Order: sequence, then structure tokens, then C-alpha cells
Amino acid sequence: MIEREGVRMTGWVEHVLWWHIYPLGFVGAAHVPGSAEVEPENRLGHIEAWLDHAIELGLNGILLGPVFESGTHGYDTSNYLRIDPRLGDDGDFDHLLHAAKQRGLRVLLDGVFNHVGTEFPLFRQAIAEGPDSPAARAFRFHWGSTNDLGLPAYDCFEGHQSLVELDHDAEEVVDLVADVMTHWLERGIDGWRLDAAYAVPQHFWARVLPRVRERFPECYILGEVIHGDYPAFVAESGVDAVTQYELWKAIWSSLASANFWELSHALGRHATFLESFVPQTFVGNHDVTRIATQIEDPRHLGHAYAVLLTVGGTPSIYYGDEMGYTGTKEQRVGGDDQVRPVMPATPAELGLGHDTYAMVKSLVAVRRRHPWLHTARATDLTLTNEVYAYDLRGPDGERIVVCLNISAEPATFDDVPATVLAGDAALATSSVMVAPHSWAVLGD
Repeated sequence: MIEREGVRMTGWVEHVLWWHIYPLGFVGAAHVPGSAEVEPENRLGHIEAWLDHAIELGLNGILLGPVFESGTHGYDTSNYLRIDPRLGDDGDFDHLLHAAKQRGLRVLLDGVFNHVGTEFPLFRQAIAEGPDSPAARAFRFHWGSTNDLGLPAYDCFEGHQSLVELDHDAEEVVDLVADVMTHWLERGIDGWRLDAAYAVPQHFWARVLPRVRERFPECYILGEVIHGDYPAFVAESGVDAVTQYELWKAIWSSLASANFWELSHALGRHATFLESFVPQTFVGNHDVTRIATQIEDPRHLGHAYAVLLTVGGTPSIYYGDEMGYTGTKEQRVGGDDQVRPVMPATPAELGLGHDTYAMVKSLVAVRRRHPWLHTARATDLTLTNEVYAYDLRGPDGERIVVCLNISAEPATFDDVPATVLAGDAALATSSVMVAPHSWAVLGD
């Protein structure tokens, strides 16, 4: 562990930038029926063929969505200790993990520990053996009532009866989750994303995570939290970080509505979070409309990435976003398809997105050359609806200024560094001019 500006963190996380993948969609298996009887088919090799793409972009970590056996979308787990046969088997996963490690890529797995699928063996055992069985203690049944699936009623996740909530007060569940987490850490992964962490009592994580860290003190634990008191959640649960949805919303919304006041406010809040932990930052993931669709004007896509890759946080880039993919998240059956697409067999088969890729790569390079940005807090320099500049300072006097202009007129910024690190700007003796709908990252 290290300490930066009063924040304790796992040392390697200061340098990691994640490429976030939804595996079942990436390899084209999202709509292949899943079950324990399915014969494994190695589709993880499809992901392996893209590892060098992440390296070339400048990223050094792979954040994998669900890879465990499930019935449908991966979030209805039926076996935590088996790779989903639609992706392959244990040997195929080990091969992918080894290939990632050879390239210096960290690997994070997605742990769905709030709920399981209805085919989860312990759940089927509880139904078969009844309310007095040891298996029944792992769930919150309402015996005597029946749900729409014809099963004894139970608590489920957000009304989805196919997602059976675990009873996080049960010692059996504490043991189950701790054992699963340590099992895959033993296999060589570097940490966990805890899906729907916000739905699980913090005291549960506070019991599980010390057991995990006792054996793997350098593992990174990221909790999915959408709303609420982020610092309190981190303090009470013991996770390293949470997903920074407040900043995600402010980035795309401020660009889409020409309201940089919203982004300024969010960065002020973000600075307070950085006093106690380093959030996971993003402009896209498997659950949201893609950033290129959200902001609509393609001239402003670079502005979003300039913010993501300069402000404090542990950034992730969702697969396809680095090539300008579009897609809308819809609240219907199949509504995730556009944001969880199949990728070609290799990057060489892509016929689009080269300009976006080059732009993102230039910003990733800035981030990699200035690791102190991991905990950097933004200070406003210029702020109007359509023009915004903020200042970032390093511990040894380093300085970076980000200038954003989404107006139809050139914008001039005074008293800023004179070197363009990324983007485009015209330099004068004591000022910088950024063209309409353009951006620049400046340094000393």
C-alpha cells in the first residue's frame, strides 16, 4: 500500500488504465442459451486476439464483465467456480489470463454477489429441502407464498424474479463470497468489480473484504455504486473505490446541453471524494448509452475524453468507445444489445474509428506520462456555458491546464502553460487560442 495526499491505495492502481469488456457480447455469445449442460466452446480466444489493441492504445488493465456460468446475460450466476461454457473452460481462461500477464495487463473480474440465478445449486437445494434446511439460510424466502415462476417467494433484485438475492446476514453467504473471491485471486487475477455493491449492506463487505485482503493485500476492490454518499460507502464497506456516476453524467450532460457549470460543480464534488479515496472514472460502460450517442455532436467527443483522462480517478474505457462506437441503452428485452456488441475477430478487420482511436491514444499517453493525475483535483480558471478551463497541479510543481471550447467562436485563455500535450491550440506570447468546438491539454 502507498499513500498519496492522505489517500491510502494499492500501489499499482496509481498507474492502471482499464479496458472494460462485456465478454458475452464481445465474443457473440450473449444470445446463446446458457446452462450447465452446454459443452464449453473456447470463445475467450476472441478476446485474447484483442489484447494487443489495448496495449497499443496505452492501456494496461482488462476489466472483464461476467465470465462465470450463467443462464442468460452473465448476471444470473449459476456457478461461481466455473467459466461460462459459452466462453470456454478453466483452461481457456487460464490461457487468456496468462496472455494478459505476459503483456503486463492487470485483470479485474466482475463478481455478482448480491444475487444469483434460479439455477444456482444452493438455491435449488433450498427449494428441494425446505425452510428448515441449511441451504435455505442463504436466501430470504417467504415460505407459504408463490411467485410468478411458480417457486416459493423470495427477495429478488429490483423486481427481477430470475435474480435471487442472497441473505447477506447469513454466515454461509459471508463464507461463500470470501471463498469465491480468494479462489480467483489464487488463480492470478488482480482484483474485483463488485456488481450492484450498492444493494448489499456495507457491513457485509466489511466482514468479507478483510478476509480476502489478509491473503491478498494488493488486490483492488471496486464497488458499483450509482447514487448516495460515496465516501461513506467506501469507509463503511472497505472497498478501495466506487464507480463515479456523478462525474459520468456531468461529462456527457454538460457537453450535450452546453452547460459547463454542471461539469464544474461535479468536479468540485469529485475533488472532495479524492480527499478520502480515488473513484473509478468512465464515460461509458455496459449499462449506459455510449458516450458518442449521448453527446450527439461528434466534434465534442474529444472534450469528454480530455476530462476523463486528466482529472483524478482510475479511468476505464469501454470497448468500442475508443473507436467512436454509438449505441443506445433501452429499457426493454434486448435493450442492451447496442451497447454490448460483437467485435470482429481481430482489430485489423475494423473499418472505422481510426481518428477517434488516435485522439484517445494521445490522451492516454498524457495520462501515462503524468501518473500524479491519478489524485489531481481540478481548479476552475475560466467558466461559461460553452467555454471551460481548469488547472491541475502535481506534488512537485507540475501543472496541466485543460481548455474546452464547444462554442462557435474561438476562445482565448490567459496565463496557461505554453506546450500543447494533446488536442489543438494556437500559442501566443501570453495566451492560447482554442478554435470553435475544439479542446487542448496544455503543460509546462
